[in-house]
Amino acid sequence: MVEIKTAEQIAKMREAGLVVAAIHAATREAAVPGATTKDLDEVARKVIAEHGAKSNFLGYGGFPATICTSVNEVVVHGIPDEKTVLKDGDIISIDAGAIVDGWHGDAAFTAFVGTGHAPELIELSRVTEESMWAGIAAVKNGNRLVDISKAIEGYIRRQPRPATGKYGIIEDYGGHGIGSEMHMDPHLLNYVSRKRGKGPKLVPGFCIAIEPMVSLGTARTHVLEDDWTVLTDDMSWSSHWEHSVALTEEGPLVLTAVDGGRAKLAEYGVTAAPDPLA
Repeated sequence: MVEIKTAEQIAKMREAGLVVAAIHAATREAAVPGATTKDLDEVARKVIAEHGAKSNFLGYGGFPATICTSVNEVVVHGIPDEKTVLKDGDIISIDAGAIVDGWHGDAAFTAFVGTGHAPELIELSRVTEESMWAGIAAVKNGNRLVDISKAIEGYIRRQPRPATGKYGIIEDYGGHGIGSEMHMDPHLLNYVSRKRGKGPKLVPGFCIAIEPMVSLGTARTHVLEDDWTVLTDDMSWSSHWEHSVALTEEGPLVLTAVDGGRAKLAEYGVTAAPDPLA
């Protein structure tokens, strides 16, 4: 069953989303050469405490940290620790979440550590982020879940192939419903599967976390012995972007974007819904 939210519940999710946005801003600034991934986790913990929120990552299925820190060939679910020291030229995907009064926010971004990144890495992050926004722009009343998948995959497939090979759309992980829990139905594929059908119809009150993950090589992954850390099978580097989105009567609201997604959605000819907290 898909959980449909009221306007009041979406407003609470917006509060949680803004805490996530604050975590992103603070960890992005802290992701510099010499910092450890545990340093970034401590920054996130402080932001959550300052906002009077709770972490929805810490303890989830036994996860031992407040954020996921996925460096280079790590696709998702990297565990912060003192041994992983960021170096000039690294890329890191930071996935963060928060709970306010029982309602969840969840979002991720890819950051560049230091300088001197290869153009193909910069383009990888751009393509992944823009495919996310293409998916968000498809969150329209009357569309179906598959329309989001089509928009994400279609954007990636239209891009020129990277010099090193191809863009691998990670198949084992995808987006998800969000609301009174962090992970809820429906599961959102970042590609179109004939086996999965069209999925549920999008209606006001529908909330979804849209999160493409793309590599510079294979779409195949494996999990380390810690049962969390996911790597590409060919060790190609990857990017991960995510926002939590609510569909309202007035259109989509990007709950975890500071401006509600207004600027980026305008590029796709879509008007973001009014911010309930404004």
